[in-house]
Amino acid sequence: MPSVVHTLMHPHRTPPPPIDVDLARVMGSGTTLWGAALVVTGVLSWLGVAPATWVWVCGAGVALGVVGVLWARHNGRLSSDGTGAMIRPGDEDPGAPTIRG
Repeated sequence: MPSVVHTLMHPHRTPPPPIDVDLARVMGSGTTLWGAALVVTGVLSWLGVAPATWVWVCGAGVALGVVGVLWARHNGRLSSDGTGAMIRPGDEDPGAPTIRG
């Protein structure tokens, strides 16, 4: 039986169950927000109010968002049926073709 001090210092917690997340919607929303910020900072930079560095930061956010969506789709993290549903390990992708042999 562990001591009270050991139990208080090293509590045993069970992790919460995973949440089904629409990754395509999350990444798309973030990329859209970076795109809007890119337009705003582009206009502000053109008017001389904001430094051009802000435009580059927003452009990098858009680029990384697009790369993230493409990477997730390529590595099978998102369902190929276009819903953006996350595929858990061991689950079959309903949009993927099945190979029987």
